[in-house]
Amino acid sequence: MGGGPPAPPPRADPRRARRHCAGLPSSRAQAPAALPGSPRRGGWAPRAGGPHARNPGPSRGMPARGAGQLSRRMGQKKQRLLEARRRQSLTDGAQMPSTMEPCLGPPATLGPQRSIYFSSPKSHSAQLGSEFFDQPAVPLARAFLGQVLVRRLDDGTELRGRIVETEAYLGPEDAAAHSRGGRQTPRNRGMFMKPGTLYVYIIYGMYFCMNVSSRGDGACVLLRALEPLGGLETMRQLRSTLRKGAAGRALRDRELCSGPSKLCQAMAIDKSFDQRDLAKDEAVWLERSPPGSREPAVVAAARVGIGQAGEWAQKPLRFYVQGSPWVSVVDRAAEQNSQACSDKAF
Repeated sequence: MGGGPPAPPPRADPRRARRHCAGLPSSRAQAPAALPGSPRRGGWAPRAGGPHARNPGPSRGMPARGAGQLSRRMGQKKQRLLEARRRQSLTDGAQMPSTMEPCLGPPATLGPQRSIYFSSPKSHSAQLGSEFFDQPAVPLARAFLGQVLVRRLDDGTELRGRIVETEAYLGPEDAAAHSRGGRQTPRNRGMFMKPGTLYVYIIYGMYFCMNVSSRGDGACVLLRALEPLGGLETMRQLRSTLRKGAAGRALRDRELCSGPSKLCQAMAIDKSFDQRDLAKDEAVWLERSPPGSREPAVVAAARVGIGQAGEWAQKPLRFYVQGSPWVSVVDRAAEQNSQACSDKAF
């Protein structure tokens, strides 16, 4: 320690003792402490050079205690500020790592993040926008295959189904279209609205069919069948409540959405959805097929239930995923023809 002669303990300078107890440096070399364990004013004397030596106690002025209390108050204030920031980040929906925990691994998403100030909390990163629907009816009908239709009910339940069958209606020239000859009515107004607008109509006075407008006045795509992916029990309840006959028999999964009206029953789609924007609606929207999904083999076949449309009844404007058990009607001849065309291509 110091190099001066030790002062006798009884005659220790009280001013030096106070400076030592307050943790202040002395202008002179300090005297060796008394024997280890011997009491002295202000606390226990530390063992010289010992790694576990106890700090001297506070003196009567107690400036060290005041400094300690100030330090504790600052630490508590900082902790409250960090906790308030953490609660605010949770309220805003931001996924921020806790300041009290290490960040292990990469962030949850690697792509650019949407600002919470410019996107709705109900927005969906996989939701298809208006540009997807802005194409002619035939390519749009094909593009629908494999995409996922999502319906959010009032209680927050989400129903999901992969589209496996569609039909294209080409507009005024198409004798099977509701817009044939260019006629516009309050009923079919959705067919003439911007691409992505829903056109929902009623058949037989009790069933609904859902179409989506495409590029071109009066052109649209009918959604015919889905592969159920989520909310199957809710779909089953909705179908059982609305369907006629066979009320006592439980519906199989493949029966839930295998037809345009069955699809609407299972997804709780009715006339109130007519003229809604599928690209922006919060109760029903379209999501891109999951990453890594294979391009489906598509069959082009004649549309169903339009025998009165003359030559248009035979045009191959119905498209479905080959081999899917969820399709409403399978056309074996069309499948063979598609296979033959595929073989010729190679």
